[in-house]
Amino acid sequence: MDEKQVLIIGGGASGLMAGIFAARNGASVTILEQNDRVGRKLGATGGGRCNFSNRIREADSYRGTRPEFVNPALEFLSVPETVAFFEKLGLLCVDRNGWLYPRSLQAQSVTEILCMEARNLGVRIRGNQKILKLLENTEEGGEKGKQAFRWTAFTEGWQYEGDAVILACGSKASSIAGSDGSGYILAKALGHRLVEPLPALTGLRCSGKAFAGWAGVRTEGQVTLFLDGREVTARQGELQLTDYGISGIPVFEISRYAIRGLHEGKKASLTVDFLPEIGENELPSFMERRKKCGPFKDQQELLTGLFPRKLIPVLTRQKDLFQALKRFPLDVEGGLSFSHAQVCSGGVDTRQVNENTMESRLHGGLYFAGELLDIDGSCGGYNLQWAWSSGALAGARAADRSKI
Repeated sequence: MDEKQVLIIGGGASGLMAGIFAARNGASVTILEQNDRVGRKLGATGGGRCNFSNRIREADSYRGTRPEFVNPALEFLSVPETVAFFEKLGLLCVDRNGWLYPRSLQAQSVTEILCMEARNLGVRIRGNQKILKLLENTEEGGEKGKQAFRWTAFTEGWQYEGDAVILACGSKASSIAGSDGSGYILAKALGHRLVEPLPALTGLRCSGKAFAGWAGVRTEGQVTLFLDGREVTARQGELQLTDYGISGIPVFEISRYAIRGLHEGKKASLTVDFLPEIGENELPSFMERRKKCGPFKDQQELLTGLFPRKLIPVLTRQKDLFQALKRFPLDVEGGLSFSHAQVCSGGVDTRQVNENTMESRLHGGLYFAGELLDIDGSCGGYNLQWAWSSGALAGARAADRSKI
């Protein structure tokens, strides 16, 4: 029996994983990557250290129009199974409070061991192959009346044929070459709806005049997001104060909600609690004790030792110091561009994809994996875990000979 021919468009995290699982399930696999080499974005993740998964899953670790869509894939390849998969390939895992990294702390190690395994399984990897069009050819084959799905992927100078194709092109996020959203175009041309892709896991641009004074400051705090005056979510951790507004992991976590809210015409605003460890009712007595210990100190001197020096004048210029410390107001104008975002929210509408197989509900033999879909994760390795799990499921199901 001839091997099933599987084409994978995109050689990032989900594409490489799809190729490995398709090959392990008996398929002949070709990965078509538009960059000169696979895994370029993967090699830059986590500041080059590659936080590749997370043992802890919160209620909103995965987001999207249908966040429950992730469940079958995450059951097919769970976090413990992902760790076992990588360790069998030679990548030793280190656990930092649930956040998982390669022992080398080098993202390139992850790319290299995936490529080693792909080559070992006979996966063909073709670089500099930008797909311009996908064509579905439906033919009679096998038993009378049975449809055989055959796909052709066209580049400028060549064409590739396969029994199944997996779109694993990634999103528009990242400054890495090739993150151009071409997968959205291919999916849309085949009739798939898109939830508008927007930047996520990024900084937020805010209106105001304080930013030149506090640019470059890093400080602990809690940021709370409001949409049309209604509290939506809050996150705490190290904030990065910038010349355009505010950034840092807590801001990244809420940015997708702020940016999507603005896209829907809502007013997005933030409050920043610069002393989250002190309750608002406790703050007056806390400051009074500091004043008693240093009655000779002026207002700015009273804040020395609590906050970075550059932040103190910004806080003391506010009309109400206590409000400035606990509920510093910011109006959000927007997020940074796609090139400054780690991922996108939005993508291919998951209502048109079978979550148990990752196969299109519109076209047999067409599968999706990774960030191209309307699924995005919070910080902490969730987006890569989604890439591993969805890629593994798509690859295994695309290799199924009963689907020819």
